[in-house]
Amino acid sequence: MTSFLSKRAKLDASSVVFEGDHLVLGPSQLGKDTRIGPACIIGYPSRKKWEGLIKRGALGCEVLDDLSSGAKLGEKCVIRSNTVIYEGASLGSGVSTGHNVLIREETVIGNSTLIGSGSIIDGRTTIGENVSIQSGVYIPPLTEVGNGVFLAPRVTITNDKYPPSSRMIGVKILDGAVVGGGAILVAGVKIGERAVVGAGAVVTKDVEPNTVVLGVPARPVGIRDDYDRKQQEYVRGK
Repeated sequence: MTSFLSKRAKLDASSVVFEGDHLVLGPSQLGKDTRIGPACIIGYPSRKKWEGLIKRGALGCEVLDDLSSGAKLGEKCVIRSNTVIYEGASLGSGVSTGHNVLIREETVIGNSTLIGSGSIIDGRTTIGENVSIQSGVYIPPLTEVGNGVFLAPRVTITNDKYPPSSRMIGVKILDGAVVGGGAILVAGVKIGERAVVGAGAVVTKDVEPNTVVLGVPARPVGIRDDYDRKQQEYVRGK
């Protein structure tokens, strides 16, 4: 990979740190004190722009640069190696990615959100502030994630009840919710504020606020206050 920095890019050259080779395409904006790791691509153009050109051979940096409408990254972001951020994506300040992260077009991510290694955010998605997305999470188009949400490793969110169909329905995860490792959220469900979805659960129906659900299919088993109490006891070693 060869480094390429678009002439249209907007950044403070004295404060943005690049580690190794990288591509920054189109009028991408990089905030102060942002760090870009090796082999990252910022502002990659969407498929509909370049698919008609691919028959002509390899697409060089200049061609991709001309096609790109750029991405936007706030201040103090940390973008680790092999992350690809598509054009039209907007990341707030303090956003961090692990390695090998994909963020597709028209994704909006709020301040201080973490996206773990190997996670895929597949575009047209809204993610709030202070969200923790652990490794290997899949988030499809039309998903809405609120503030302070925790998604454990390998959570899978879907947007098609009868795949493959032409009707996509987004999942909504409201503020403060917790989704355990390996859980599956079926298209169209809503996870209420401060709800907890247990590890390995398959959620086929809406989850009420402050409710804990477990199982396949997921069913209510408790309330958030009890979960928080058990969590504190666990932390104290009881």
